[in-house]
Amino acid sequence: PVPGRVLRVDYVPGTFKAAFKHDSHANERSEIWIDHDGVTVAVRQVVGLLARRVVCRVKPGDELVAGQRIGLMKFGSRMDVFVPTSSTVTVTAGERVTAGVTTIARLLPAEEFKG
Repeated sequence: PVPGRVLRVDYVPGTFKAAFKHDSHANERSEIWIDHDGVTVAVRQVVGLLARRVVCRVKPGDELVAGQRIGLMKFGSRMDVFVPTSSTVTVTAGERVTAGVTTIARLLPAEEFKG
């Protein structure tokens, strides 16, 4: 979702509930932490009922460009993106977004919110 350096990648084994359900927090997932010019952005690949497998193609130290493919999921899986609270979200709930195309938030430079 952003250019930057991969700080860490965590694989978490789990269940295979439908990814849109509340109890999918226990599903198998991969969490990727990215340093974007001093601002940390985290993404979570969550598998669903049918996919049952998450493929993460990056590792700590990798340099990413915006829109770069970082992994693979299919069939109703979910990608969560966590941005700092100082960010300005540019999409609304329920809006359809396209990876590598849709801007979902604008980040403040690190020095503006570290204060």
